[in-house]
Amino acid sequence: IEATRSITGTVASRVLILTTFDLDEYAFEGLRAGACGFLLKDVVPAVLHQAIRAVASGDAVLTPRITRGLVDRFAQIAPWPREDTTGAPFDTSTARERDVYHHVASGLPYAEIAERLLMTEATVKTHITRILAKLQLRDRVQVVIFAYEHRLRTHGA
Repeated sequence: IEATRSITGTVASRVLILTTFDLDEYAFEGLRAGACGFLLKDVVPAVLHQAIRAVASGDAVLTPRITRGLVDRFAQIAPWPREDTTGAPFDTSTARERDVYHHVASGLPYAEIAERLLMTEATVKTHITRILAKLQLRDRVQVVIFAYEHRLRTHGA
């Protein structure tokens, strides 16, 4: 985790943590430190290869059990306050960007967001790029963490 913090703090890079520690706390701290992914060392080579390519292209990758833990933690926040997307950092966001944000924060993949919002995947990616810039975030995992830390309501929550 400290190595991840050091690496991402000094150079523009993407870190995929590969570990034997199957603990939610390590995964969450690794993500907060700047990692774009978290996998266990027992992952099959094909999945590891796919994860490396995904992280290199700007996506985020989590081992399924960690994803489940993140979703469970996210869902346990109660009571949800009414979301205020009228102030910073949302004051320069369009309604469509806020729609995409909600779906990203819910953990939906590009294809499903595109289908639900009746747009192309390329348009979804464009909106996500703008959202990341406006919120000063690095990737989709940080959008979920941002929503969690700011207790922002997502579709389905």
